[in-house]
Amino acid sequence: MTITIPPQLARAVDEDNDPERRQWLAALPRVVETVVTSWELELGEPYLPGGQCAWVAPAHNPAAGELVLKVGWRHPEAEHEADALRFWDGNGAVRCLATQSLDDTIALLIERCTPGHPLDGSLPEREQDPIIARLLRRLWSRQPEEEHPFNSLHHMCTQWADAFELDYASDNRGLDPGLARDGIGTLRELPDTAGSSVLLCTDLHAGNILAARREPWLVVDPKPFVGDPAYDPVQHMLNCDERLAAEPVGLARRMADLLDVDRERVKQWLFARCVHESLHDVSMRAPARRLAP
Repeated sequence: MTITIPPQLARAVDEDNDPERRQWLAALPRVVETVVTSWELELGEPYLPGGQCAWVAPAHNPAAGELVLKVGWRHPEAEHEADALRFWDGNGAVRCLATQSLDDTIALLIERCTPGHPLDGSLPEREQDPIIARLLRRLWSRQPEEEHPFNSLHHMCTQWADAFELDYASDNRGLDPGLARDGIGTLRELPDTAGSSVLLCTDLHAGNILAARREPWLVVDPKPFVGDPAYDPVQHMLNCDERLAAEPVGLARRMADLLDVDRERVKQWLFARCVHESLHDVSMRAPARRLAP
C-alpha cells in the first residue's frame, strides 16, 4: 500500500523539529496500513492541503459505507477528540464510529460529511457568525458527568501562560511589558471565575465546519476541554482578520449576544488570546490594545 503524505503535514513536522514526531511520520504509512487492515477499509487519496497533526483520507467499509479515516499524532489538545465526538453523539458534530490507540498515534473512524466543503469561503464572514453560535450552543447543551476524561480550560491556559512567560523573558520582540503582563494575567485568572462550565470545542472556526447531508453544517476536529463557555467563540474571532483589526470590541459583543453569554467575559478572553498571540504575530497587538481593560 502506497501512502501519500500531504505537503502541509510534512512541512509541519519538519518545522517542529521534534525527533519523536519525525519518527511518527516515518512510521505513518505502516500504521495506516495496520489500521486499514483491521477496519477492512478501502482508502482514497488524503485530503489536501491536509492538517498539521494528522493524516486524513476518505474511506469506505462495506458494512458502514462512506467514512473518514483520521490518523493523528498524539498531543494534549487532541487527546480526547474521540471522547468528545462520542459525548456529543452527532448533535452538531460528526459522529465517531471507532477509535484505536497505538503508542504515539490515535486513529479515528469518522462520519463523512458530503459534500464536505467548509463554511469558510461558503458564506460571507458575518453570515458565518450565527451558524457558529448555533453549533456552539448545541455542543454546550449537555453537561459532562462529574467523572469525565477531559482536561480543564484552566490547565490549558496555565500551560500557555507559562510558555509565554518563558518565551517573553528570552526575547520580548518589542511587545509592551504592561500589555503582556495584563494579558497573560487575564489568561491565568479567567478560567477560575466562570459562572458555568461546559464541554468546549476550543478550536471552532469556519474551516472546521463542513457541509453535510445529515445536517446543513457539522463540526469536525474539536480540541475538547471543560470550562467557561465565553471562551469558545475566540478562535473564530481570531480568524476574522478584518473585523478583528477594525472593531474587536464590536466583534466580541456580537458573538457574545449571539451566544447569550456575558459580553465582558468574551471581550476579556479575546484580549487575553490576542496578547498570547502577539509575541509572534504583531498584527494581534493593535486589537489587544483596543480590547485592554
